[in-house]
Order: sequence, then C-alpha cells, then structure tokens
Amino acid sequence: MKRSEINEVIKKFEILLESNQFYIPPFLRFSPQEWKTKGREYDEIRENFLGWDVTDYGMGTYKELGLALITLRNGNVHNEKYSKVYAEKIIMLEEGQESPMHFHWRKMEDIINRGKVNVIFTLYNAGPNEMPEKSDVRIFRDGRTYMVRAGEEVVLKPGESLTLYPGCYHGFTIEKEKGPALIGEISMCNDDKMDNFFLEKLGRFPEIEEDEEPYRLLCTEYPQIV
Repeated sequence: MKRSEINEVIKKFEILLESNQFYIPPFLRFSPQEWKTKGREYDEIRENFLGWDVTDYGMGTYKELGLALITLRNGNVHNEKYSKVYAEKIIMLEEGQESPMHFHWRKMEDIINRGKVNVIFTLYNAGPNEMPEKSDVRIFRDGRTYMVRAGEEVVLKPGESLTLYPGCYHGFTIEKEKGPALIGEISMCNDDKMDNFFLEKLGRFPEIEEDEEPYRLLCTEYPQIV
C-alpha cells in the first residue's frame, strides 16, 4: 500500500469514529514526531501492538480485500509482563471490501455492530484438515443459540453481536450503498503472530510504499526505546 493511501484511510476512520461518537485514547492522536519523545511508560502500547492497523493482507487490493482497525487494549500471550487476558478492537469496513475467511486456533471473540450499517457474515466449521466443512454451524448471537447452514449469510444489524469460538471460519462484508461500517471486537488476547489461519495464503500486514510522510504511525511502526 502507498503511505498516502494509509493516511487517507486513517483520516476517514477518524471521521467515522467522530460521527458515531466513539471516543479514542489520547495516544491514537500522537504524531510520528510525538512518538519519538515517548519513553518506557508507553511500553504496553509498543509491545502489545496497540494502535492503528491498516491492512491489505499483502495483496495490494485494499479497496476489495482489506480493513482498518484500532487495537484499543490487549494482553500478550508471549510476555508474562502483561497479565491482561482480553482485547478490544474497533474496525472500519468500507463498501466493496471483504474481510477474508479465517479462523483462530485459540481466540474466542464477540463481534459487535457498533455503527449504522448491516454487517454480513459467512461461517463454516473448520475440519480436521483445516478446510471448511459442509456441516451446519452453531450460532451464538446475543444470548440466542441456533443452527445455520454452512455458508449461509448471517446479518448483524446495528447493536447486534455474534460470538465466534476457536475453529469457526468467518469472513464478512457490509451491505451496499450505506457507507462504511463501524464494528467492535471484544475477545481473548489477540495474537497475530500465531493465532490466525487464513483459508487463502495471505499476509497480515501491508508492504508500504513511502510516497509521503505518515500521518499516524501504525501499530508495527513505533520507535523502539534503546
């Protein structure tokens, strides 16, 4: 992705958050220059990858396959320094975009429609060979449990949520001609290094072409404290 494209996405995300009165912590407003002045008191942000995250899954087609998110809080399963056992994210998905089919080995998560646009999920059970099965999928939705056919669309309206257990393949998009969706996630600790399994071979973070200065740093870009 070009840096100019990432900058544009983050600015659009800030507008979406403001329009939905979703307020974010101060560190998400730090400029790249400000980050150079921040010491060890911000280690939790650096080491647990809190902050802005814009991805095209390494495919270079962000407008079709991609999303923008903020990790607001997170523990760390690889570092005993952090005992927090939960994570929270807020996500922007734009019209025409898709979050690709994947499951988690360990993480259980609730996905919440925080905005005004319907979010459309497709779900499968992962089989012993990590491939999607044709078996019916058990849905856990705002206290209601029921079954749907594999691959059947599950529509989350504003305010509704879906609980996803480990081994449940999920991909999602949004309804057409309604603008970007604001989607929340509350989960066990997020571990992008070891806990994601994508149906198609994809990367997690983009390769960046530096065609202009960064507006905000991504969660993988903070200056390290020596």
